[in-house]
Amino acid sequence: MGIFSRLGTLIKSNINDLISKAEDPEKMLSQVLVDMKNQLVEAKKQVAVAIGDEKRLKKQWDDQIALGKDWERKAMAAVHAGDDDLAREALVRQKEHDDLSHQFEQQWHMQKDAVDKLKDQLRSLNSKIEEAKRKKNILVARAKRAEAQKTIQQTMAGLSDTSAFDTFDRMAEKVDQIEAEAEASTELAGELTGDALEHRFKKLNAPSSPGAESALAALKAKMGVAGALPAAGESQAQKALPASEAAGKAASGKSDS
Repeated sequence: MGIFSRLGTLIKSNINDLISKAEDPEKMLSQVLVDMKNQLVEAKKQVAVAIGDEKRLKKQWDDQIALGKDWERKAMAAVHAGDDDLAREALVRQKEHDDLSHQFEQQWHMQKDAVDKLKDQLRSLNSKIEEAKRKKNILVARAKRAEAQKTIQQTMAGLSDTSAFDTFDRMAEKVDQIEAEAEASTELAGELTGDALEHRFKKLNAPSSPGAESALAALKAKMGVAGALPAAGESQAQKALPASEAAGKAASGKSDS
């Protein structure tokens, strides 16, 4: 399994575990980013090792090329010296280095292709992490909006229950009752204080509202069911006298004149 396959499996496992028990989306996403960054660091280390292997193979290839050329020069020197046997041995050694050179060349090309792919995957992983950072901000904002909406809905659902408002209504009725009892206590205190007989005479001689009496008489006159309006100075007690007493007072007035 390749480097990035192992990293992907680990990250996916961590994400699934976090999602299954996530309560705070922002905290969960932050933890995922931390894990991805940690894995990115590990991936860079692995890619660095692969690049090191590539450079080592390239150096070994270059060294074998140089050694092959060096033995070729030695073979040429032996030929100039007339020592063909020595030249043959030098050429055999040259071939060994040339063969090794071809092997290191093939290994280097394979390693270089692998390193190039790893670099591309590393850049892609880094881009994914940057994209995840941007998505995190969007998802966190959405989660906060959803949480706020949920809170509002729960509050509205609570307000639909009339028990709280019923409490206010019951309290208003209680206050009305207390006010009525206080007013009754005040009236009783006034009536039960002092001379009760004196209070009765005060009520008897209390003048009625002239405005109300005049309005009533005017209404009766308009309807044709009443006589003249009462005199402005006539009290309620005088109007309430019996007819015989009123007649006596009238006769007494005539004799005085």
